[in-house]
Amino acid sequence: MKKYQQKNVSDINLEDYLGEYEEPQTTADDMFFDCGRRKESLNGAWHYAVDQYDTCIRQHWFEERYEDKNGFTLPVDYSFDEWPTMNLPCCWNTEKEMFLLYEGSMVFTRTFRYAAGETGAAGTKERVFLKVGAANYICRVFLNKKYIGMHRGGSTPAYFEVTEALQAENRILIQADSTRRPEQVPTENTDWFNYGGIYRDIELIRVPATYIKRFQIALVPDGTFSKIKARVQVSDVRNTQAAKIPGMSALASDASTAGPADAAAQHTDTDASDAGQESATVPASAELRIPELNIQAEIPLSDGFGELVIDASPELWSPEHPRLYDVSLTCGEDAVSDTVGFREIRVRGRDILLNGKPIYLRGISCHEESVAHGKAPTDEERLETIRLAKEMNCNFMRLAHYPHDERMAKLADREGLLLWEEIPVYWAIRFTREETYEDAENQLKELIYRDWNRASVIIWSVGNENADSDERLAFMKRLADCAHAVDETRMVSAACLVSMHKLAIADRLAEYLDIIGLNEYFGWYSPDFAQLPQLFANSDPSKPVIITEFGADAMPGHHGTIQDKGTEEYQAYVYERQAETLRGIDYVKGTTPWILYDFRCPRRTSAIQGYYNRKGLLSPDKKYKKPAFYVLQKYYQKLMNRF
Repeated sequence: MKKYQQKNVSDINLEDYLGEYEEPQTTADDMFFDCGRRKESLNGAWHYAVDQYDTCIRQHWFEERYEDKNGFTLPVDYSFDEWPTMNLPCCWNTEKEMFLLYEGSMVFTRTFRYAAGETGAAGTKERVFLKVGAANYICRVFLNKKYIGMHRGGSTPAYFEVTEALQAENRILIQADSTRRPEQVPTENTDWFNYGGIYRDIELIRVPATYIKRFQIALVPDGTFSKIKARVQVSDVRNTQAAKIPGMSALASDASTAGPADAAAQHTDTDASDAGQESATVPASAELRIPELNIQAEIPLSDGFGELVIDASPELWSPEHPRLYDVSLTCGEDAVSDTVGFREIRVRGRDILLNGKPIYLRGISCHEESVAHGKAPTDEERLETIRLAKEMNCNFMRLAHYPHDERMAKLADREGLLLWEEIPVYWAIRFTREETYEDAENQLKELIYRDWNRASVIIWSVGNENADSDERLAFMKRLADCAHAVDETRMVSAACLVSMHKLAIADRLAEYLDIIGLNEYFGWYSPDFAQLPQLFANSDPSKPVIITEFGADAMPGHHGTIQDKGTEEYQAYVYERQAETLRGIDYVKGTTPWILYDFRCPRRTSAIQGYYNRKGLLSPDKKYKKPAFYVLQKYYQKLMNRF
């Protein structure tokens, strides 16, 4: 890592003050499976200060230099324990009115005690990681006067090894920076509110010296519903020539797949966090248990990697029957557990098959937002969102436009709701910039690794509404290829634009997708409804299409005729016309209209908007249902009788 020395240059003259904080950067390679582990919460009251000028990292506040080398007391620009407190996780925008529109840096600090655990059987020391569930967009972590590292991406988790930095008494600082930047993912121009903060759980996780890094389990998608494949990887694998574990890339093959040694040669992992650690003995096997299926099986490991196909006939998970099983894995001194459903999802021609049967995805799009809590809704609010969708006869939800909290997928597993999950490759990303691609790919991998075991998640989306240029095609194709390589058990899609020049579905990216997502706003941004049936007549896709967006704004309680845009009547009229057209298109196999409830958006400034996108079928507080809610509910009820 290149070091930047201030020497005699004071912080007020230091331009490249960020350079020394670019490394180390935690990525998907540093993630590990943490379900069922013992976690110590650092949620709660943290002292905070708004830091618009990044003074904390310019002046190295984390070093706590109160005296110079001659013992002279230095003036400092902070007083950690006298700062006010904020309860984390949260979005700072909803904590105080003065922070509503604040974008930039905020510094959070607290102290905590740590008692070291016992050493392992071989005398090896336990390892400790700090998990930050999400901090928007960049977070930097400092512990006991040391810089630990940084993470990019405001909606995926970050894992920092802190083993060597921990003491009995500890001070931790986390800088969260919500600044919008053109080179980031997403870019500086979006269509949602830029909530700042550390808005998901902050936890310490203890693991043994050699720990379970990946644990993935699913049905073998061969149409028999009679085989389960489990894959495990432990942390002490150092084959730098091998690719990172790509999920169950061999699941689609015959059950007599290559043995663990062959698989390990292709799918091993360099654990970046192992640097400087003493080597620990890698276990020879792992034990898988699924008590309700009478499964107790040994998975042989070679070079820290193993996979096993087991004959089993579980009850299949579906929205109507969300059957879940308790699963555990033990490997050496480590053990994890999860609650998973077993189902098969695939495409055949223009059909989407769930457990071998055609399904129509009766969906709705949804942002992660709460009036009271911003992008940090409570579990009760998440559950309310799912139940409102199910009340509307939905079996599917598009979680737009970034990874939502992992709790959402776990609740969807339990409640029975299929999910589309997405990364924020949104609008005009810097498609020619390699670092921007790396950011996008890393967020995609972090999302897939995080939610791999969730039965509810059936589609990974690599982006939304990008113009079909050569640069964009190359960028998005790479992401689609990555998603396929990392997880061959699910489908890959993107929300594409209509070609208005051809009035057809003509995005070149469709060639690399399993399902074509299509955003169309006929009746709103494209006022001529007659063009919608013509669009479908002009198109002949070989794959299923999901209409990922349609809709119209309606201010709650604002009334008028069906010619008056912005009224509840006009919104309901748009839904009626859309439903009339869509029910006759045989290759459309799902819809996720825009959107379940109104959400904050700074670009929406008209009288009927008031800094909200008003295309919701519900008011922002989710208490009031607009008439279009019932139009879609009725339409989906009819579709339930067909599929």
